[in-house]
Amino acid sequence: MKLAEIQQAAVWLFAQKGYAATGIRELGRTAGINSATLYHYAGGKEEILSGIMRSCLDELLRSAIDAVGASADPGIQLARLVRAHVGLSALNPLTAKVTDQEMRALTSEDREALIGMRDDYESIFAKVIERGARTGVFQLTDLRLARLALLEMCNGVANWYRPDGRLAVTDVQDRFAEFACRLVGVPPVSREESGDLPVPIRLASEPATDHTFTASTEAAG
Repeated sequence: MKLAEIQQAAVWLFAQKGYAATGIRELGRTAGINSATLYHYAGGKEEILSGIMRSCLDELLRSAIDAVGASADPGIQLARLVRAHVGLSALNPLTAKVTDQEMRALTSEDREALIGMRDDYESIFAKVIERGARTGVFQLTDLRLARLALLEMCNGVANWYRPDGRLAVTDVQDRFAEFACRLVGVPPVSREESGDLPVPIRLASEPATDHTFTASTEAAG
């Protein structure tokens, strides 16, 4: 048993039931260990959630910094930001969903640090949008609302994308980059124009499939 396997069980339960409705015994049972063994790897349920969120936000920040560093053009920066976010969410839908929805569950000192990481990430979007509007590249009347709309659009991928669906991850990335450009009033930026991005990674906390723990949970119930 590794911490990553416990995190995968936690992500599956938190995404299905919510953090508050998941008990520590249920978490251990789903991971296939008892509570005492679970505490050997983590100090408790909230520590597990914090670790999951930190890894996801670390990767979002890393990919965002890489996205904006490749060009000074706001349109290209935005297209790259959206492609990076969509790629990570599509490959890690449950982890992304938990990270997006369960920040309110944190009560420890980790809460302030993780909120700070989330704010740092969102500020990268905000700065690109502000500079695009200030220089006349973007045609916007409400910068804050535009940022919220873009982030909500990207976060939503985790709720519906399926690898066996009609679109590959790269197709969704390209479509969403097009939508983002149209939202801010610039011509769509093609993949060739924006340049290559690092291939999105699967986080250690993401279950192999959406049904990884279904059988063990049903048996325990």
